[in-house]
Amino acid sequence: MSRSIQRRTFLTGAAALAVAATAVGAPPATAAPRASAAATSTAVSAATSTAASTAASTAVSTAFELPDDRAYPEGIAADPRTGDLYVGSYTTGAVYRATPGRRTAEVFLPAGADGRSTANGLKVDRAGRLWVTDSTSGVDVYDLRTRALLARFDVPGNAPRFVNDLAVTADGTVYLTDSVREVVYRATPAQLAAARGGRATLTTAYDLSGVVAPHPSGAYTLNGIAAQDGYLLTVDMTAGALYRVDLATGDIRQVALSGGDLVNGDGLELVGGRLWAALNGTNTITRWRLSANATAARLEKSVTDPALQIPTTLVRRNGRTLVVRSQFDKGGPMGPGTPETPFTVAWVHGI
Repeated sequence: MSRSIQRRTFLTGAAALAVAATAVGAPPATAAPRASAAATSTAVSAATSTAASTAASTAVSTAFELPDDRAYPEGIAADPRTGDLYVGSYTTGAVYRATPGRRTAEVFLPAGADGRSTANGLKVDRAGRLWVTDSTSGVDVYDLRTRALLARFDVPGNAPRFVNDLAVTADGTVYLTDSVREVVYRATPAQLAAARGGRATLTTAYDLSGVVAPHPSGAYTLNGIAAQDGYLLTVDMTAGALYRVDLATGDIRQVALSGGDLVNGDGLELVGGRLWAALNGTNTITRWRLSANATAARLEKSVTDPALQIPTTLVRRNGRTLVVRSQFDKGGPMGPGTPETPFTVAWVHGI
């Protein structure tokens, strides 16, 4: 298997291809997708009752374009201080920056920068540092002002790995998922200070291998991750489950989902008591209402639209949702073909 295909498994077989956010809210102009094997009759009922209002109240439009016709973007991060957005290229490792009011992003870090050939998850911390995961090795940390590489954290050991997405907590600690090892890594501000100008090793903070559901050999599990109020949420993209990790006690529990599941779950965005999720293989964005302690989540709204072009990650800005349109199924890691260029990031209104 080639390196590019080996990096990421997006679909989990024929059943996953059929999933369309439990068929909630598909626009009437498109064929109704089949529900996944995991979808319940409750979810199907919810789909029927909300489809018309969802189609009427949502729209997908281009927010900005990317300059590289082979970008195949994956991760996105917002700088809360400036409003700038950063997008990573899965195929080249480049990072692009989009500034407010500009229609086209610029190259912030060129392809192959610092030996990185892929850029997966991205996050900006409160100190003005950009964290960029490389699924094959770990995470790079950059100064946004100077673009200098501040440190590089490597995964421990030599076993297969796939460092996927990351989240930053209020104290500046960064947590990262590994889709193969089924663990969450940690890098603290103290570790970053000690590694400044050099390399360090990520700490394995939480092992979820004993909690995730059984899955086919080679299938990837932990993907998107989000942090808030002393806990982490991370999605198992194969089983469609969501897990809550208590940062104080280390307790790991499965979140009770009602109205749907998170099969093909990729990027997560957590704001207040709501969680947004990108479901890559079905061109779907879902929004969930969390319980007070985030041990349960109810599906509030779902949008399935081919205009999302295999959405991988998302961020919330000014009451709207920005979504990365990867086009991985058009000549990228999900299938052959020719992508529409330029690659773009979309606004999704109404969710």
